[in-house]
Amino acid sequence: MTRVRAGTATDYAAVHEVNKLAFGGEGESRLVEALRKSRYFCPKLSLVAVKDQKVVGHILFSPAVIERVVEIGKKAENNDVPVLVLAPMAVLPEFQRQGIGSQLILQGLEECKRLGFGIAILIGHPGFYPRFGFMPARARGLECIYKVSNEAFLVAELVPGALKGVQGMVRYPVEFDAVA
Repeated sequence: MTRVRAGTATDYAAVHEVNKLAFGGEGESRLVEALRKSRYFCPKLSLVAVKDQKVVGHILFSPAVIERVVEIGKKAENNDVPVLVLAPMAVLPEFQRQGIGSQLILQGLEECKRLGFGIAILIGHPGFYPRFGFMPARARGLECIYKVSNEAFLVAELVPGALKGVQGMVRYPVEFDAVA
């Protein structure tokens, strides 16, 4: 049986290895380490999947914002909408296709809602994430600072209506620039 829980400092080496093996390189592992060092890191949003006392999966959500479009002639004010970026999500190759990634996503999204977030964003596989409520973000009036396809840039409302009237540019934490 696989259990999902918040990660701890004792999991850091295993999380590094999970991301390295799942993605075939160090990029995502370095991203996780950089995000952990940022002032915005929330330990409750870094979850690990554990099977037989071994960390076999990891998911991380990081705070970001949607910079809302301000109409010409209106007073500019901070209209940023807080969101969470889901990235990365990784499962050791030998444990993939066993529902562990789905378990991480479902429990992660529940924790995001519990903490009061209404919107999650990701750049990912368009054949996988829609089952969790993700839909094309550009079709909802959002834009990404990175060059990504319409199909891969996805958004989910964690709270019904959270995207109502929200359009603008998604600003990822600067730590993502190194892997974009």
